[in-house]
Amino acid sequence: MTSLTKRTALVLFTAGLLPFGVRAQSHDAHAGHGAPPSVSQGAASSSADQAPMDHGNMQMQGGSAPADARDPDAYSGGFTRNEGQFALDPRHRLRMSDEHLFASLRMDKLEYVRAKGDEWGAYEGQAWFGSTFNRLVLKGEGEFADGKMHESRTEVLWGHAVSPFWDTQLGARFDYGRGEPSRQWLAAGLQGLAPYWFELDATAYVGSGGRTALRFSAEYDLLLTQKLYLQPALEVNFYGKDDPERDIGRGLSDGKVGLRLKYEVNRQLVPYIGVEWDSKFGKTADMARDAGSARQETRFVAGLSFWF
Repeated sequence: MTSLTKRTALVLFTAGLLPFGVRAQSHDAHAGHGAPPSVSQGAASSSADQAPMDHGNMQMQGGSAPADARDPDAYSGGFTRNEGQFALDPRHRLRMSDEHLFASLRMDKLEYVRAKGDEWGAYEGQAWFGSTFNRLVLKGEGEFADGKMHESRTEVLWGHAVSPFWDTQLGARFDYGRGEPSRQWLAAGLQGLAPYWFELDATAYVGSGGRTALRFSAEYDLLLTQKLYLQPALEVNFYGKDDPERDIGRGLSDGKVGLRLKYEVNRQLVPYIGVEWDSKFGKTADMARDAGSARQETRFVAGLSFWF
């Protein structure tokens, strides 16, 4: 074999072995990535972890505020509470909810009534004056005709809020009837908004001569639209003793069930029309029959509810 031929064969043999060497070196390098560090590397890492931390540049919270820092309790822009051009007059400043006195009048019924050819007027409502938690309450209900009062029930009560929706009430009740003796009672009751938006009012009474009474009323607003709604209402009265001078018998004495269709012109002005059924029960019904009066009566009403 010639010298040229030998050199050519050696070059080809060397070129054939070269890829195997490169691949082996590459595999060993990648395998080293998952290998554990050497002893010297571990010692260096442990020494770095155990080196003490320098706290000299760290500052704890606290100390005096800068001279130009804003007072967190002061008003923005240099204003002071209750002073300056935007401050309210002392009479109108709002503070805590139990420090202000408010007043309101709510007339549930001021209506024209017609039944069996007779006509008269009727009213029912209440007014109050006081704070959020304690207030003086005046309740009234009655009937009038020809400019004269025929009968009325008036209560003067002290109301105290015992929860967000309920008030206890304590005071006195005064009954007036034309041609009948008046009656006075001590009163204790509970008024408020029950679950599912039922307005309830229950009051117990104690009068002279061992007389006792209980009155319960309830209302509910059934919305037909945002402004038009039906208002069913119920009222019943119980007495613990006969009172022949006022044609009242013991037990369940009388009750009224009404249905009024109301339309809110606005939240404070509500005209309505409706019908009401008035009934007497037990001994009271017997006294009405003996006096020639009706034990049951259907009344047609038209009126106005308002508050301010």
